[in-house]
Amino acid sequence: METMYDLIIVGSGPAGMTAAVYASRANIKTVILEAGAPGGKMLKTMEIENWPGVTHGISPQIAYEMHKHSTAFGAEFKMGEVAQVIVNENDGKEIHLTNGEVLTAKAVIIATGTKERPLPLPNAEKLTGRGISYCAICDGAFFRNKHVAVIGGGNSAVEEAIHLAKTSAKVTLIHRREGFRADHILLERLEALENVEIMRNYVVDEVLEAENKVAGIVVKNVLTEELLTLADVEGVFVYVGVDPITAMVADLHITNEWGYLLVNSDMETSVPGIYGAGDVIDKKIRQVVTAVNDGAIAAESVKHQLS
Repeated sequence: METMYDLIIVGSGPAGMTAAVYASRANIKTVILEAGAPGGKMLKTMEIENWPGVTHGISPQIAYEMHKHSTAFGAEFKMGEVAQVIVNENDGKEIHLTNGEVLTAKAVIIATGTKERPLPLPNAEKLTGRGISYCAICDGAFFRNKHVAVIGGGNSAVEEAIHLAKTSAKVTLIHRREGFRADHILLERLEALENVEIMRNYVVDEVLEAENKVAGIVVKNVLTEELLTLADVEGVFVYVGVDPITAMVADLHITNEWGYLLVNSDMETSVPGIYGAGDVIDKKIRQVVTAVNDGAIAAESVKHQLS
């Protein structure tokens, strides 16, 4: 069975939900497809401090408010994972879901965002959910009064280390370089915490396990190759980068070598009728404020396409 729309938005992070607001207010028949929970990375962020006009910060509650807004003017919301986007002979777009359902539309906005890159160790997948986590807000409570390690050097790693320090006995941040990509203000806050240790120029060489859960880690100094065992670490939180979620458009040749969507200033890809928005596109700054900008522009571009 096929269902026809004017616009299908794949992904309900801030870019996708903003696009839905703009499109539905323009009387464009719109559906948002989401494989998980609406909100995207906002659900995994302790506090958004750089949203203009709100100096005290915004909690993940904003994801719920955006979701309500995204359907307030008639856009539909549908759970479903997209397997493939196909351009048919009439230049219509077919969205094939993993459950076999097919939706068609005149235009598609890809706003799927990114997914966390896994820890590149043999037992990382096995121990995910058994001491290895990619979301401190989701799983931090399981490690109250325990020693946890955070791996990474960007804003996500530093923010989550600060969050974990509130409840964990000790937090060890492990970063492969001397310098950090994280904002200076965040690094200052982290360094001021008494129960945080920062290990620069180290990588995790091995995650130890016992009884099918994390039982310590072995770290290696990248300069001297010295190995150290942190035997009391029970939780490992990984922030070593992200990859764009674009497998569903891999055959359309609209991504760069890293898989990010290539778009122009109107959020158009090289395939007419397919647009990108948010963290999934090739750009320098990936923030909530830039994602909502992308979503608004993409929806306006769709409106002009359909008019």
